[in-house]
Amino acid sequence: MNEYQTIKIDVDGDGIAVCRFNRPSVHNALNEEMVDELHTFLRHTAGRDDVSAVVFTGEGEKAFLAGVDIRELLVRTAADALRRINTTLFRAVEQFPLPTIAAIRGYALGGGLEFSMACDLRVCGEGSKLGQPEVSLGIIPAAGATYRLPRLVGLGRAKELIFTGRIIDAAEALATGLVNRVVPDGQVLDAALELARTITGNGRLAVRLAKVSLDSAADTGVDAAMALESASQAVLFDDDEKKKRMTEFLEKNKKR
Repeated sequence: MNEYQTIKIDVDGDGIAVCRFNRPSVHNALNEEMVDELHTFLRHTAGRDDVSAVVFTGEGEKAFLAGVDIRELLVRTAADALRRINTTLFRAVEQFPLPTIAAIRGYALGGGLEFSMACDLRVCGEGSKLGQPEVSLGIIPAAGATYRLPRLVGLGRAKELIFTGRIIDAAEALATGLVNRVVPDGQVLDAALELARTITGNGRLAVRLAKVSLDSAADTGVDAAMALESASQAVLFDDDEKKKRMTEFLEKNKKR
């Protein structure tokens, strides 16, 4: 399990696998290498008898998953959008047979927040910042936010967050139902592990079938939503304004 370059994997004595996003120098930004490694991790872990739940978290204190690497997004085209690079990964997380928990500390923005929404549960640090700022870069959140976010916070709040790109704090995320629990920043992983142990202390098959039943009820219409998201993003990826806004974002960050 140590062959990965962008993620770190540990399995504790209780059968809880901890998957750390391991690109702290870029706030754990999601790139295609990480996407590929996460797919591999999910495939290898789904059939392991010694793993009963998975906790996802970020390496370091600054970010859970700050989003998709803007350098990659800048050069992606309509064809890339239609490949559903991140959408396919997040769907695999959502359909993973074991319980999944996002342990969020620091930033969870864009694709980072979308990843957390694909998990079953979210434990959040008090200092965390969450949001879908994609429209400020000339694109939309097209890896599940248009259908997962309304399920969690309601359609009106989802529209506000996506249309404005506003970043919210942990208290607001809890109040709106975006996250399940908020704890002190230094206790995020411990709280997520405690929650995982509570879940896995129940009947293993019962929990898995409960997850299947809940997800099946919520999944009506997802395939059509995925297709519309991808088509919309394909148009935006080839739009000049997207290239202008992302270039400005990268130039601004160079000066920091």
